[in-house]
Amino acid sequence: MKKILLFFIMFFTLSNCFSQEQTLKKPKIGLVLSGGGAKGFAHIGVLKVLEQAGVKIDYIGGTSMGAVVGGLYACGYNANQLDSIFKATNFDDLINDFIPRSSKNFYEKKNDELYAFVLPFNKFKIGVPTSLSKGIYNYNLLNRLTKNMRHIRDFNKLPIAFTCIASNIENGDEVVLNKGYLAKAILASAAFPTLFSPVEIDGKMLLDGGVANNYPIEEVRKLGADIIIGVDVQDDLLDRSKLKEATKILSQIINLQSIEKMKVKIKQTDIYIKPDTEKYGVISFDDGAEIIKSGEEAAFSVYEKLKALGSFSEMNLNKGLAKSSDSIQINTIRIKLLKNYTRSYIIGKLGFKQKSKISYEDLKKGIDNITATQNFSTITYALEKNENSDDLVIDLNENSIKTFLKFALHYDDLYKSGFLVNLTQKSALVKNDITSLDIILGDNLRYNIDYYIDNGFYWSFGFKSRLNTFNSNTKFDFNNGELLSQQGINSINIDFSDFSNLAYAQTIFAQKFLIGTGIEFKHLRIKSKTIDFVNPVFENSNYLSLFGYLKFDSLDNKYFPKKGWYLTGDFQYYGYSSDYNNNFNRFSIAKGEIGFARTITNKLAFNFHNEAGFDIGENSIPFFNFVLGGYGFNAINNFKHFYGYDFLSIAADSFIKSSFTLDYEFYKKNHLNITANYANVQNNLFNTTDWISKPRYSGYALGYGLETLIGPIEIKYTWSPETGRSFAWFNVGFWF
Repeated sequence: MKKILLFFIMFFTLSNCFSQEQTLKKPKIGLVLSGGGAKGFAHIGVLKVLEQAGVKIDYIGGTSMGAVVGGLYACGYNANQLDSIFKATNFDDLINDFIPRSSKNFYEKKNDELYAFVLPFNKFKIGVPTSLSKGIYNYNLLNRLTKNMRHIRDFNKLPIAFTCIASNIENGDEVVLNKGYLAKAILASAAFPTLFSPVEIDGKMLLDGGVANNYPIEEVRKLGADIIIGVDVQDDLLDRSKLKEATKILSQIINLQSIEKMKVKIKQTDIYIKPDTEKYGVISFDDGAEIIKSGEEAAFSVYEKLKALGSFSEMNLNKGLAKSSDSIQINTIRIKLLKNYTRSYIIGKLGFKQKSKISYEDLKKGIDNITATQNFSTITYALEKNENSDDLVIDLNENSIKTFLKFALHYDDLYKSGFLVNLTQKSALVKNDITSLDIILGDNLRYNIDYYIDNGFYWSFGFKSRLNTFNSNTKFDFNNGELLSQQGINSINIDFSDFSNLAYAQTIFAQKFLIGTGIEFKHLRIKSKTIDFVNPVFENSNYLSLFGYLKFDSLDNKYFPKKGWYLTGDFQYYGYSSDYNNNFNRFSIAKGEIGFARTITNKLAFNFHNEAGFDIGENSIPFFNFVLGGYGFNAINNFKHFYGYDFLSIAADSFIKSSFTLDYEFYKKNHLNITANYANVQNNLFNTTDWISKPRYSGYALGYGLETLIGPIEIKYTWSPETGRSFAWFNVGFWF
């Protein structure tokens, strides 16, 4: 009997101990973060308070912006680090998928700085883009931020177990993403419809998870959470008075399905946090600091409940993610076989090869270079572990539309009005090629034909044909001024026509410089009706020449640069002419430019530009002289801008010119600038030391410029102390 009694005493004692141990065992805490675009900044404020309360999160589930914040927190960042990351992010660039100008080759720079509107053209139907952004800027950023976890393919193995939600665009089904490449999963969950392109994962086309499940509480429960803390930043249903923006209408459509489900999910949430974000929209990124504050305030309203879950022990403090190396050792580059583009083309755009050590900035630039071609509808990549290095796996989907219509408008005081219509065809004849035809209608009929085969690191080949015409009153008669003196007149009206055809080859040198060589056939015709001649034609000759060039351009903006520099060098040998005037001797022309732009303050930039040119030979042709004057026109041959003098006013076979500009962007895309330019222009200038003497010509300009969709709109007031004359010039649109 005593033994039985002893047994029961021991049994109840052990049971009580076990029960106490279960009671003392810390419950697993899950965090659910809803989507809501910029409203999701509030999640950061909530995380700050959770850390202050000592709450250690065991599981995180997020949708859209909740997936972005939650995924980064799961990687080990603390709330203050997330705050710094989001404050440093340029969300205008993110939404617009900004690609720096320096990432574009010379052909792509021309495309962005010539055409105002681009429309897909397929089977004689004009289309529209499927989204504002491909999400490449966002993807590059996420890859860099998740670099420490780039080899993890099971999100349960992250410092905090993580899952996120996306929506299948083809059937609307919810897709749970808890395995795979982390950056790609987050990108898919946050791909807001029409703003970002869908993301393909495992054969499914995915976009914003808010469409299917904007508050993944069930998935966090399945991970093993005992207690759920939920943060809800989605909108309630809005009335018609507030539905005046496209993003709000899209959010309303998404919320129509989720609003009723949320009533049930709120009841299943142990600690429900609802920040006051009603006055903000999904793209209110400029209000990030205020939205973060709203998250803190909402979390503090339940602080006692949070504190009851927390612990201030050292082991539970989130110290954040330690800084790690930014370098990557690339072992191999894997690219799936493409139909219209070669491997060398892609490697050439990347700017680095296999077995090379690069930084994440190098990787970003390489991906930007590929994006800038606009040849691929989607671009994603992953870094896969290969012993002590990484394999770069690039997944490219070629753009199914290869034909485009492009348009532009321009006005200046030399060419007058012009309306440009362009037809561009990619992969017309061979892989990597592009064909472009410009027709310019207006006061002066012009055209440009370009055919180019881009072979990446290897030599690329091209052909150009151009007709350029204009009519202008000028003080330069293309005969060293002799004709004007003989006739006793100050100016002459000329009809100018230049028909040029070039074949060339070029390649990239030292991954930065473009070098090329080629042959040109040119027909030059210049005539005037000002003087009553039997034959008013001054020039009507064919010319054959060989040329070579070197170019570098890292300016961030062609028209209003704030940083970067550029360099060009050009040498052309004229070996043959049909010699209309019977005065041809073989000659050469050498010219070059160098310049840079520097930011002085956030709004003030300084630009320096210097150029020079001279002929080589006994007797050059005056029709190829350097001609200075005017502003705002697309320079051809040896025509150069020069403030303070009218168009085509100063001419000689040699020149040197410098200009200095201070540009102040007093309001976004609005510029005030002041420029001083100086030049020495005379025949055989460099045969003596006259080129370094006091400048013979000088001019100054005050200007206003506005950056618009059709290009710059500029007004310039210029004057020169030598002549005492002033000019007002006006130009609209990209120069062509």
